[in-house]
Amino acid sequence: MSIWWSLHLRREAASVPLARRLLIGTMETAGVDPDISFDLSVALSEACANAVEHGGDVGPGGGPSEAYRVTAYLDGERCRIEVADTGPGFPAAAPGRPQGTARAVSADAEHGRGMCLIRELADHVHIGSGPGRAGAVVSFDKVLKWREDAPLVAV
Repeated sequence: MSIWWSLHLRREAASVPLARRLLIGTMETAGVDPDISFDLSVALSEACANAVEHGGDVGPGGGPSEAYRVTAYLDGERCRIEVADTGPGFPAAAPGRPQGTARAVSADAEHGRGMCLIRELADHVHIGSGPGRAGAVVSFDKVLKWREDAPLVAV
């Protein structure tokens, strides 16, 4: 069984919990283990918050002028999530360091921990730019575990 959805959201803080609730609802309905759902929802929230904060230019009147896209795939034993924006993208990588590599931040820092959290909560993470377009793309996936009573468990 495969489920996928895609949202185009305004770069506003209110869009972050909307995406998170939709993901949690989808995984709960499908029968995904709550711990896996929680990990993925936190990672999604961090990626969305980054898109809201860094993902586009400021339009007339100081408000966000661009949207960002969230796509989620529950396919077989894996969930893959992609958050793409139209902002400046990630800075060029330093020699010997992959693009989008998270920089070290202190544990009590208020900013800069999102990418580190995503890397800790997901199994695989790809950070970069979309082919032939401006902006950043953060995609990550995680192997799913299912509840015993899961109605849509992968076979």
